[in-house]
Amino acid sequence: MSGILNSTIGRKFAMALSALFLMIFLLQHFAINILSVFSEDLFNEASHFMGTFWAVQFLLQPVLIFGVIFHFAMGFVLEIKNNRARHIGYVKNNGSANSTWMSRNMIWSGGFILVFLIIHFIDFWAPEMNIKYFKGDMSGLVDPDNVNSGFRYYEELVHKFEPIWRVALYCVGFVFLALHLLHGFNSAFQSVGANNKYTKALKGFGKVYAVGLPLGFIFIALFHHFNH
Repeated sequence: MSGILNSTIGRKFAMALSALFLMIFLLQHFAINILSVFSEDLFNEASHFMGTFWAVQFLLQPVLIFGVIFHFAMGFVLEIKNNRARHIGYVKNNGSANSTWMSRNMIWSGGFILVFLIIHFIDFWAPEMNIKYFKGDMSGLVDPDNVNSGFRYYEELVHKFEPIWRVALYCVGFVFLALHLLHGFNSAFQSVGANNKYTKALKGFGKVYAVGLPLGFIFIALFHHFNH
């Protein structure tokens, strides 16, 4: 693995694999969260399953955390390497002519997404870890001493989106996610060698994914803010 990461091509390939993994996770994350718009019970059941099933908690969750850290680390490493390469005096690069705004600013959109992700972890993941593994409450109930109190997940989600400043922050975060995905989706597939007769269709799907998924998350935040 270390040998692969010693070359620029290897780092791009590894970063692309982590990007594809994270894009699959985003779809799964959206699929669960959109349930909150249609059914409180379904959302609670799905959240409780994901939050207590051992394979998700002790296998998939650590892999996800590693994937996030690895992806951002590779992004910053590649940016540093690219900046050093641009300092070669005999090469003149007209960035605006040779690339899109999104591709030239991936590091900035990625940096903002990282900040947003940290806030998201503080909002949802950290309190969840505290309740389950520090307080020892795996029941998922509003009141662990009352079996009829119902699951707490929907109530917590709605409560998080009551303040308008948090909703605005999430909306801005998802706009940056869309900008990042508009270049990152197709770039990831190109880096793993997916250049074939399906490239045009893949680019079309990439645009739908890059715009549609963040808009879906924005819709969820706005829905719960205005309907709490």
